[in-house]
Amino acid sequence: MTDPRTLNMHAALVDRMGDVVGVDFTQAKAQGHMSDAEWSQTVTRCTQCSQPGKCREFLAAREAPEDRETVAAQAPDYCNNRRLMGRLQRLMTEDAPIAAE
Repeated sequence: MTDPRTLNMHAALVDRMGDVVGVDFTQAKAQGHMSDAEWSQTVTRCTQCSQPGKCREFLAAREAPEDRETVAAQAPDYCNNRRLMGRLQRLMTEDAPIAAE
């Protein structure tokens, strides 16, 4: 079993990657796009990544989500959760309310 400090570090990396690519995991769960078990699997996949240092560098190079010029369109190729984040981006975009004109 992975120790709690490692799990917490990778949970933070996953959450931050979500911020950078525009995926709000709390919202995804609330909208039924992700279960608690899937969140756990997502963090576990992150712990199996061979490049967490590269991930931290990628995330550090991007500002807060409010600064949309530095937000990435997708997670990097080496991210074990890239496909999941892409799927959640699409689902959450489809569910986004249409702004009134």
